[in-house]
Amino acid sequence: MIRAAIRAVDYHLPEARLSNDDLAREHPEWSVEKIASKTGIDERRIAAEGECASDLAVAAATKLFVRGVVQPDQVDYLLLCTQTPDHFLPTTACLVQSRLGLPTTAGALDLNLGCSGYVYGLGLAKGLVESGQAERVLFLTADTYSKVLDREDKGVRTIFGDGAAATLIERTEGDRDALGPFAVGTDGRGAEHLIVARGGFRHGPGGERPTLHMNGPEIFTFTLRVVPPLIAQLLERAACRLDDVDLFVFHQANEFMLEHLRNKLRIPREKFFVGMRRCGNTVSSTIPIALCDAAAEGRLPSGARVMLVGFGVGYSWGATLIRWP
Repeated sequence: MIRAAIRAVDYHLPEARLSNDDLAREHPEWSVEKIASKTGIDERRIAAEGECASDLAVAAATKLFVRGVVQPDQVDYLLLCTQTPDHFLPTTACLVQSRLGLPTTAGALDLNLGCSGYVYGLGLAKGLVESGQAERVLFLTADTYSKVLDREDKGVRTIFGDGAAATLIERTEGDRDALGPFAVGTDGRGAEHLIVARGGFRHGPGGERPTLHMNGPEIFTFTLRVVPPLIAQLLERAACRLDDVDLFVFHQANEFMLEHLRNKLRIPREKFFVGMRRCGNTVSSTIPIALCDAAAEGRLPSGARVMLVGFGVGYSWGATLIRWP
């Protein structure tokens, strides 16, 4: 039976760092250390002036090529998840296809999703592979949220960082599902609580720089409301129990939120990965970055069953199970 499986994951972070000490010097009135103790973030990586999502995505994908995991001419489809595209149009995936030297016979498209984007992208990749449309899908996540942050808003400056990740999903044969099932959800009534209102046509550019607005308390409440039933739904579809999962890798929003979720779900600490201290919340790239870091720490042996859970802007949420390659 044709199955889709993750073959490899890698990531790239921009060089510039924004540490808590940097923020304290810039804003002495902020209780940066108190914020750091709740967010679990010591520093964030920040894209340089002129460094865009495509640049980070290309760097992440190149790491897979250098490792010999796949070569550009072997990629059948490119998926790119970003909410900070290089241009209004064309799609950033088309720019990346050219820069990476992927075949002109390869499909390429963008997904405009945030913190749930990695799960959704994996679902699309699975569909492409198992329907026979592609044998190898290169799925990239890349965002430069720093370009839409208000420098005076500590609620977002202390959390978000820039980064990109590359995941290769390919065709395999076997009876065991290595990617999936999936459970997803959407509630557009929460759109106003995490939004960049300008930059589209609803409000027009208006001469103002697009900036991110985030209602932190509402996002926190939403997350605690939707994630537990989401996980219950996924476990039912997979016909497995919470104890059958080897590691839980959630969207790395902030440590305070993750600890509340872990306690609410009664997940043992040793099975729950938290790792955003050196890069911050990188939106759709947090899960693949966390997967790589967990593997580097020896917490992801080959064949491990991992639950991935994403949630955020939209509101949008999703969860899936994978087998670590």
